[in-house]
Amino acid sequence: MTMSLATLANRLDYQFADAGLLEQALTHRSHGARHNERLEFLGDSVLNFVVAAMLFERYARIDEGDLSRLRANLVKQASLADIAQKLDLSQYLRLGEGELKSGGFRRPSILADTLEAIFGAVFLDGGFDQARRVIVRQYQPILANVDPQTLGKDAKTLLQEFLQGRKMALPLYTVIATHGAAHSQQFEVECAIPAFEIKVVAPGSSRRAAEQSAAKLALEAAEAASPTPLKRRAGKARKTTQLTLPVAVAQDTK
Repeated sequence: MTMSLATLANRLDYQFADAGLLEQALTHRSHGARHNERLEFLGDSVLNFVVAAMLFERYARIDEGDLSRLRANLVKQASLADIAQKLDLSQYLRLGEGELKSGGFRRPSILADTLEAIFGAVFLDGGFDQARRVIVRQYQPILANVDPQTLGKDAKTLLQEFLQGRKMALPLYTVIATHGAAHSQQFEVECAIPAFEIKVVAPGSSRRAAEQSAAKLALEAAEAASPTPLKRRAGKARKTTQLTLPVAVAQDTK
């Protein structure tokens, strides 16, 4: 294993028996025939299982729908790209000349896919328990700062829940102006909350986007004006037997 790959392995806290698997996980299809897409497919499945198990074990009072919402946001491209950036994966990527010139080493989709491929490589190299350990190491700090009641919900939903929790009327959205040609219009939407005498205006490239921006501003104003913020009931962590997947997969090395 080269010194640079050894540094990455240390950041992952996993030493590969077969360093070629890590090298393959870092190889984009633009670089050559032995690329990382099959490893990405495998790593995606392992990642989803491990994150689902972490959420199931951590939040005892959250139902299936909210668990699915949390998992979807934790394993989405943007979340994976953030983890990849913290690991400095961009400096280890093996890209073709075209991808290098177009800035592929900064592209969130490539970073996210590579991280999943690494998880798949760890699974093949060390088995499920090692893959789970590597994934848990990356996600524990994230889960420590997650609000399970809000993660993945848009601003309009959060504002509606905020008002309903206080038995207040729902907000009123009004388009007050549009600008530009039909193919590139900009909208200005007002969001009003009569109970707090709040009126805010926000722009957006579509009516929906403007409503979301206005809802975010209105929610911030309502939270500041609310004398008795409600306590959110986050799911309590519980002790439970860890879910395991006693499966070993051998890779065809032809």
